[in-house]
Amino acid sequence: MIQGTVDKADEDRYRVLVEAVTDYAIYMLDRSGTVTSWNAGAERFKGYSASEIIGQHFSCFYTEEDREAGLPSRTLETAARDGKFETEGWRVRRDGTPFWAHVVVDPILDPSGKLTGFAKVTRDLTERKKAEEEIRKNQEQFQRLVQGVTDYAIYMLDPEGVITSWNSGAERIKGYSADEIIGKHFSQFYTPEDRERGSPQSALEIAAREGRVEREGWRIRKDGTAFWSHVVIDAIRHEDGELLGFAKITRDITERKKAQESLDQAREALFHSQKMDAIGKLTGGVAHDFNNLLMAIPGSLELLRKRLPDDPQLLRLLDNAVLGARRGASLTQRMLAFAWRQQLDPKPV
Repeated sequence: MIQGTVDKADEDRYRVLVEAVTDYAIYMLDRSGTVTSWNAGAERFKGYSASEIIGQHFSCFYTEEDREAGLPSRTLETAARDGKFETEGWRVRRDGTPFWAHVVVDPILDPSGKLTGFAKVTRDLTERKKAEEEIRKNQEQFQRLVQGVTDYAIYMLDPEGVITSWNSGAERIKGYSADEIIGKHFSQFYTPEDRERGSPQSALEIAAREGRVEREGWRIRKDGTAFWSHVVIDAIRHEDGELLGFAKITRDITERKKAQESLDQAREALFHSQKMDAIGKLTGGVAHDFNNLLMAIPGSLELLRKRLPDDPQLLRLLDNAVLGARRGASLTQRMLAFAWRQQLDPKPV
């Protein structure tokens, strides 16, 4: 609200100051909204010269829709009633092109408090509006991109680990809808053992300190089933370094883990088979050579029995030698059976 009197020198200095301003449109309106003054800034970005616009109603700066909605008259009514009116919106230049304006309207009162008109200050914020609109579009595009990803759970955490966003991939993999999980702590995805070890908090601390943490481990779905996950957590910081939160990406790699385990088992089985094959070949070779050596012993013992006198002590020693030869033959057969991977099935011949 502008009220009071100024002398002629002050008025001249004020006029020179206002006329010199080019980044702001500063002009006066009478009580009805007719333009009564016009500065260089107003001419620069509204496009009207002073001679063209003074005496015209300021509603010509508004869009047709705003004029039909009665916005110009409400602007003056609000300024007169509340002592000030401030807003942002689209306005129209002389050539018909729109621009985004920040507008302030102050009522002007005479010494007795009577309304004599309005002071109007307008600034062209089109470039800022375009930049904001571009940021908004980029954010919307990024949001659509993130929401469209279904193979990865992508969501945001605040600095304490509370979930602040949730994409469709997270819902598919973990089973929670956005309404169910936003506002909850991300540690509920961990197993009880990992929570007791402090794994969730440890992951955030490492990400905050080093900027990133990457891990694999068991996580829990909404229905209680476990899945093997690959997890990446990135710290999100403001330009001044303040920690704003974390971006968390999780992928379900349970099938890959199962395939890797099956491959490891197959490799282990192959290694065991190769080892046993090598042992079998070695055993077969030893048994074959030993069997060749053993063949001469039983025959020689039988011939010796025929030539020895009928001495019980000598015959007992001979029987022990024959028994040892038979045991050696039995052992050889077992070794050959192992080498040939055959079951022993002795039959009388």
